[in-house]
Amino acid sequence: MCRLQFITVMGLALAGPVLATPPAPGAPATTASLPKVQQRLKRNQGEVKRLEREVARQESDSKHAGERLQQQDKEIAELRRKLLELQASHPAGQ
Repeated sequence: MCRLQFITVMGLALAGPVLATPPAPGAPATTASLPKVQQRLKRNQGEVKRLEREVARQESDSKHAGERLQQQDKEIAELRRKLLELQASHPAGQ
């Protein structure tokens, strides 16, 4: 969840300057700069969506890696148990 909040903050940080950019001196405020602002906003929104997908992929990869590690830990514990059983049934002095 922390990553999603980070992405949201990054999206706002990317979009903030676009929305706060004042129009050029002498240019009509709404007609000349609005298409450029919308274009930049759309580009930034696309970047935010890409970052969200990347974070989701990384979280999924991390989850799968954690599951694999848990499975390996279980297998290691089972092998250790079997080894101890074998060592107990066959003392080293025999």
